Amino acid sequence: MFIALLLSTLVLFQGKATFRNLSRYSTASEKRFSRWFLRAFDFVELNWLTLSDALSSTNEWIAALDASFVRKSGSKTEGLGMFYNGCAGRAEQGLEISLLSLVNLSSNTAYALNAQQTVDIEGKTRTDLYAEQVGKLAEQLLKKGIKYLAADAYYFKQKFVTPVMEAGLHVISKLRNDAHLRWAYTGAYSGRGRPKVYDGQVDLKKELHRFEFVENLASGEEVYTARVYSRCLKCWVKVIMLRIPRGDRMGMALLFSTDTELDAMTIIRYYKARFQIEFVFRDAKQYTGLIDCQSRSKDAIHTHINASLTALNLLKLADAKAKNTTAQTVISIASWKRRKYNEHLMYRVFDELGLSLNDEKVMDTYRRLSSYGAIAA
Repeated sequence: MFIALLLSTLVLFQGKATFRNLSRYSTASEKRFSRWFLRAFDFVELNWLTLSDALSSTNEWIAALDASFVRKSGSKTEGLGMFYNGCAGRAEQGLEISLLSLVNLSSNTAYALNAQQTVDIEGKTRTDLYAEQVGKLAEQLLKKGIKYLAADAYYFKQKFVTPVMEAGLHVISKLRNDAHLRWAYTGAYSGRGRPKVYDGQVDLKKELHRFEFVENLASGEEVYTARVYSRCLKCWVKVIMLRIPRGDRMGMALLFSTDTELDAMTIIRYYKARFQIEFVFRDAKQYTGLIDCQSRSKDAIHTHINASLTALNLLKLADAKAKNTTAQTVISIASWKRRKYNEHLMYRVFDELGLSLNDEKVMDTYRRLSSYGAIAA
């Protein structure tokens, strides 16, 4: 099957993941890669299957969403546009990849589930597209017991949060410090007219006493929480205020959850885990060819980015299996890729020499040299 060949090549190739270079490390030709990349394949189902054993354990999982900029030369590529490049700190011409991932909180590791290229559609904003991406997979997430989605402050928009909540998921994200929030009215009913719902706008600096103190973190932050109404999201949220000592001043960060019953420290833990998706982008760009697609077709780009991310999943799962643990460990994707390349090269050499891996001496050599050049044996 072509997908098996493609994934086995992406975990060991050297250089860039172009069609021609991938053909050098496999039995498929450059033309075959070019043709098959245009065909549709359900990478979401494949990712569910490969992660099934990990998901069936008692580990705690959440979903995370983020987008990443990809440089692209030329002017004829489908989906080419102006997207924010975090490295440059400004919008630049290129492509954007929106990734929905699963984060294992026990191992503190993120795995790709679904990636899609952001292609502008008339009548829809990019926020609409992100919400649709989550909505299409919400039912599958809920069936797996995943009901929380963590995202950064960009997704603090009603056009994103409301559709996601309607799909059955709760959103955990970050607020602006000047967000318009209202207190809930807890006084007695006056007996006339509509009952009072709100009790004024929240003043974060002057009304600290109205927040509930939770605890002090080991890093020094003070944690406060309150249930308030967000005018932007048009719903009640649980806000977590982190007061951060910065010399003579006190800094501040606001997190929120649409689940108002969720524990404050759990919200902080879920939001911190969201950052693991950044390592998915980093490792896929460096080791499995995420940014190397030279095709101009959005179908081929879709296949390329999802295959790259699935290959990274396989390397992470191989590491967890080798260590036989679900706890948090240090993983080197560079080392795993070096091992896969060494094994591939030795297999080809031994096959050309007519040596069988069933021979004890040959297998001993195979095991010892498979880690040659790896960072961690």
